Amino acid sequence: MSLRQRLVVRMQSRGFTLVELLVVMAIIALLLTLAVPRYFNSLDRSKESILAENLRTTRETIDKFYADQGRYPDSLSELVTLKYLRSLPYDPITDSTQTWVIISPESPYRGQVYDIKSGARGGTKQGKAYSSM
Repeated sequence: MSLRQRLVVRMQSRGFTLVELLVVMAIIALLLTLAVPRYFNSLDRSKESILAENLRTTRETIDKFYADQGRYPDSLSELVTLKYLRSLPYDPITDSTQTWVIISPESPYRGQVYDIKSGARGGTKQGKAYSSM
């Protein structure tokens, strides 16, 4: 093998130096410190939006049930059974369909579910409690 061929083979098999790897890792770490907080913030905002939309939809459905039946439903599952909802509403903050706080109407003879609120503790980024949404 000639000297030139050995040089070409050596140049092709050459890897990265430790300094080059450290520079790349530092750049990746810098980019992650910028991206990760934004990612988690967007997750929180999306959960808050989903919660607000689920509450709005369920409250409208309760009102439609009242308009059709002349009373409020006895439970959220009654809305599903009578096909007013496809499934129980999901609370993305508590990751459950069972943590809703049920507000009863003033007259117990008119049903059991007048309104619902989230059973989650804490509040939104704007300082509003989840239970008051």
